[in-house]
Amino acid sequence: MKIILLQDEKKLGKKGDVIEASEGYARNYILPKKIGVEATPKNMNDLKLQKANEEKKAKELLEQAQAMAKDLETKQIVVKIKAGEGGKVFGSVSTKEIAAAVKEQYGIEIDKKKIQLAENLKNFGTYEVVLKLHPAVAAKLSVKVTEE
Repeated sequence: MKIILLQDEKKLGKKGDVIEASEGYARNYILPKKIGVEATPKNMNDLKLQKANEEKKAKELLEQAQAMAKDLETKQIVVKIKAGEGGKVFGSVSTKEIAAAVKEQYGIEIDKKKIQLAENLKNFGTYEVVLKLHPAVAAKLSVKVTEE
């Protein structure tokens, strides 16, 4: 009996896979626990439409990430940090502060977890920071650290 899986199941397969299962296993385990549905022509068509919709959404997200990356790479963020005598910096600039500065200066909301720092920003100057906007899209943002 052919079954379309509705969720990931360790020994059977991933969500959306069409598998072959014995009649008894399908009727007594898979169907009652709603792990899968019978692969009727209607259910197969629904699966095809669902996959097409998911691909469309993934493509839109990728395009949005690419547009945002292109926009951000032309911008420079200025982050101010306190310093003592002789220009000695107190602490360092965190990803949270960078995300807040981007939102404040350009109105673009970025999750702090998507910002990747190669090194701690403990000195004044201009740094290149990598933003992982999508698994396939990374943008470089210029961050200028200045004295408050």
